[in-house]
Amino acid sequence: MDLGLGDKRAVVAAATAGLGFATAEALVSEGAHVVICGRDPGRVEAATTALGATAHGLVADVGTADGATEFVERAIDHLGGIDILVANAGGPPSGSATATSLDGYRSAIELNLLSTVAMALAAVPSMRSQGWGRIVAVTSIGARQPIPFLAASVTARAGVTGFLKTLATEVAADGVTVNSIQPGSHLTDRLRSLHGDQYDALLAEIPAGVLGDPDDFAAAAVFLCSEQARFITGTSLLVDGGASRGL
Repeated sequence: MDLGLGDKRAVVAAATAGLGFATAEALVSEGAHVVICGRDPGRVEAATTALGATAHGLVADVGTADGATEFVERAIDHLGGIDILVANAGGPPSGSATATSLDGYRSAIELNLLSTVAMALAAVPSMRSQGWGRIVAVTSIGARQPIPFLAASVTARAGVTGFLKTLATEVAADGVTVNSIQPGSHLTDRLRSLHGDQYDALLAEIPAGVLGDPDDFAAAAVFLCSEQARFITGTSLLVDGGASRGL
């Protein structure tokens, strides 16, 4: 299936590894021109080289609203516009609801809520003016089903889900769709940092019986960026192997 992404201009945040890199790679394979970012120059260079000639890397920290805005603006300058934004960032430290400090919640809101708001606000004017755009935010299953040891992440991701739903209703008539993907447990560096190599408890909670493959996540993300997904907006898509138990 041709997803209609040839020569589209895509900006993918925090994409030197994990779900972000897999999504950037899938967009490149569909013919898109992609700008990625990361904080470490060496990792940015390595990821950009791996993605190939239609990718460009920027050293940027999207963990703050100012850094997120600057990244998108620089990416737009490089590409000459923007068709697709994949808003992504790292996750905050683990901690229960009562063990997490107020400063911990503030940091998580900056990292996983305000950064996405900032990226979207930087991208939307160009998308509206051209009558076409796709915004896909990477959030978490925790926005749908609280994770007790990731209270700060859950709080911030739930907030950004509300923002995205509200934005989707505002820009739908302009040809811009806004969706989020709520990943469950995928085999990434983030998962390893939280669990080491002890995955038995996680696997027991996943009906599919396996950890997620970042490439499978990327396939779902790229479809939401496609021409065929033009009637899908304001949606939060679970990619979790059935782990969420809610209706």
